Amino acid sequence: MEYSNRNYCIILAGGRGKRLWPTSRMERPKQFIDFFGTGRTQLQSTFDRMASILPMENIYVCTCKEYAHWVTEQLPEVPTKNILTEPVNRNTAPSVAWAGVCIHRECHDANIVVVPSDQVIVNEEAFRKNVSDGLRFVSENNLMLTMGIKPSRPEPGYGYIQIGESSLFTGINKVQSFTEKPEREFATMFMESGEFLWNTGMFLCNANFMHDFFIDVIKDMPYRMANLLNIDSAEERQQYVIDHYPAYPNLSMDKAALEMCDNVYVMQCDFGWADLGTWHAVYECMQKQENDNVVIDSEVMMEDCKGNIIKLPKGHVGVINGLEGYIVAEEGDVLLICKKSDSSSLIRKYVNEIGIRYGEKYI
Repeated sequence: MEYSNRNYCIILAGGRGKRLWPTSRMERPKQFIDFFGTGRTQLQSTFDRMASILPMENIYVCTCKEYAHWVTEQLPEVPTKNILTEPVNRNTAPSVAWAGVCIHRECHDANIVVVPSDQVIVNEEAFRKNVSDGLRFVSENNLMLTMGIKPSRPEPGYGYIQIGESSLFTGINKVQSFTEKPEREFATMFMESGEFLWNTGMFLCNANFMHDFFIDVIKDMPYRMANLLNIDSAEERQQYVIDHYPAYPNLSMDKAALEMCDNVYVMQCDFGWADLGTWHAVYECMQKQENDNVVIDSEVMMEDCKGNIIKLPKGHVGVINGLEGYIVAEEGDVLLICKKSDSSSLIRKYVNEIGIRYGEKYI
């Protein structure tokens, strides 16, 4: 098999997206929304991006059962066997392990890149080069490789990778440590030190390393996902997952790779990146309009306003006067007007309280 045909991708598309509420809702979270009015949802844009790097039929999508219909509807190009629907929610590491086994069965010497479905990539050409270089690197080295971005601001909503010793390859270093979503003062220290990179949530390795990695990392499991390699029937494999998946721990791929793996390296990339995770992060990565306002695919008339982010539904017009530093987001039957600073914790609180007071249909 040619080298390029041995390259595979796992797209993670099972997140709930609560921090971008109310635009991102439980029934249709952010990855299934055309957030920026481009005509393609975040999931579709991610698929398009990866399909420009490796064969379309080599792309797998992991999601949960509530969202499987969105994946099928938005990505009809993806074969049914490539859409992996978790029977229960167990975070990203178990779904990557399952997809990894599926890929390993198909191509034992595959090279795999794991990507979230909700990233903003500015420089597509640089992204394609970095991913292609990374896939070639892991095809020749048994290790986990992640992609890091030099911080441009002290963003507490991101993970921070400390750069360790240099490898034999330019731009690739051993991972020294990892800190997930630090307080703002620590994020500032990390950025100013020059020793840390933002974690993009992208991971690359070859199929054999992934197989060994999950067996080594999750030592106390009563079963091994690798057992699926020995089951020939697709129906029996699916039943095996249904029976055993709930026993997997609730473990993120970030924690598994960056905190529980000794042989993990980071490539410093410069393709322009943002995690579409919080309103504040979206504001920071977007091009600012007059008076530093950000208006996303919305019809708005603003006067004496500064530093706001506005997202309204199609067909709605907003008239806003005298507002500074706020999020104004409306979707369906919910309108949010909230201070932009530290909005993540506030929105989490509001989502919980709204669900209790008015019912889950509003979240």
